[in-house]
Amino acid sequence: MGNNRNWYLTIIIREQDVELFESLFSFLKSKALKQSVLGMILLNLSFSLFSQNPDSTKVACHFGGAVTVTNNGISFIPTFSLGKPATIFDLNVGKKRLSFEPQFRFSLEGKPWSFLFWWRYKLIKTTKISVTIGAHPALSFKTLTITTDGVAQEIIKAQRYVAGELSPNYFLAKNISIGMYYLYSHGIEKDAVQNTHFLTLNSSFSNLKLSKQFFMKFTPQVYYLKMD
Repeated sequence: MGNNRNWYLTIIIREQDVELFESLFSFLKSKALKQSVLGMILLNLSFSLFSQNPDSTKVACHFGGAVTVTNNGISFIPTFSLGKPATIFDLNVGKKRLSFEPQFRFSLEGKPWSFLFWWRYKLIKTTKISVTIGAHPALSFKTLTITTDGVAQEIIKAQRYVAGELSPNYFLAKNISIGMYYLYSHGIEKDAVQNTHFLTLNSSFSNLKLSKQFFMKFTPQVYYLKMD
């Protein structure tokens, strides 16, 4: 298998940690990227905070997020991994069964990798069975080199996609589940991949305690991928 090693560092962001968000984006070189991503966070945060009833102690909406740093840019679909260090920002805001879960992926150089704007709905949610459906528009970015008047320069090209998902799971125990996942994606531009089918059979072993402060999650899967 060679000597390749993949590592991850994930920071969980709680609602009371919102004052730290701006510092998390300080590594980005592009001011426009920092403003756009931070603006999306603040938009989601305002939706979460102002949707609460001031006369009630109950929280109407939930808000959270995580920052993951990986040395190999592992993608949701393994075939699409970036192949170099990357940072992934995950956010979520929702109420009851419906949630908005955008994901922003960047290389550590500050270049955008892909943006996904997930909407997810829990069709079934019991102690034994959960079924979730979702859909999103997405942007995938590529760095290209073009030559104008004999001068080579890099440009970042965006391709648009729309996708839908289905995710049923069965819980064998509180922290052990088995299930499947299906994703269909369609490219908007003619030079993008028009049809992608991604199917997995998976299992999950979560909250495996390593100590009082650390835990591990193990999610093996086998997958099938067909593109056009």
